[in-house]
Amino acid sequence: MHVLSLFAPFHFNWPAFCVALALYVVTGLFGITLSFHRNLSHRSFKLPKWLEYLFAYCGVLALQGNPIDWVSTHRYHHQFCDSERDPHSPTEGFWFSHMGWLFDTNSVIERCGEPNNVGDLEKQSFYRFLRSTYIVHPFALGALLYATGGFPFIVWGMGVRIVWVYHITWFVNSACHVWGNQAWNTKDLSRNNWWVALLAFGEGWHNNHHAFEFSARHGLEWWQLDMTWYVVRFLQAIGLATDVKLPTETQKQRMALNSDIIAT
Repeated sequence: MHVLSLFAPFHFNWPAFCVALALYVVTGLFGITLSFHRNLSHRSFKLPKWLEYLFAYCGVLALQGNPIDWVSTHRYHHQFCDSERDPHSPTEGFWFSHMGWLFDTNSVIERCGEPNNVGDLEKQSFYRFLRSTYIVHPFALGALLYATGGFPFIVWGMGVRIVWVYHITWFVNSACHVWGNQAWNTKDLSRNNWWVALLAFGEGWHNNHHAFEFSARHGLEWWQLDMTWYVVRFLQAIGLATDVKLPTETQKQRMALNSDIIAT
């Protein structure tokens, strides 16, 4: 996909750019941050099954893996955060946590063992189906894009968009454990990083997230932009999102650092 994206300057047109932008939202916000992360990994809220499955399918189109494997890796990250058993530990260097860990296909099993932390997903036939047919779906989308807009739609709707969402997701694992500030006593390296939050639909408020993993809202302050939370809140308002979890004031007081902010 990185090689494909190199053709972007030579195959630019506005419809192709708009397709890439739309799929960035569909796969990045609805698929990765809302579905794979907040809904499936942390069960921060509940959705009707048809909508849960629809959003999860959007995540598959991001080409970051099937829901079962993605969620398993993320749950291990929280279980072993910033330790030698963390699947993408920042203690092994920025580039390892950003993308280097992906090139060692056995590293997650070697560090964490078999993925036995996703029984809630494995018991559902839909997620087993996505795991067994995972690679078919993004390429089916690619075929549809080619039939609709030719090679420019492939370059922008697949190459540029997938690489863009890749690196935004990976910056949460890397940059948000290196640069930013801490407001909560999480005993790890997680940081709140405003520019990652802007690009990743609110995921950059990472210290907030590590303090309250269960929370559907990552941008806990009024000024902390969190587009994923705004969508969840809208779904809650129309009755589609239920059991929406948020930290209480007591929980916040328990996790707060003595100082307001630790700058790094």
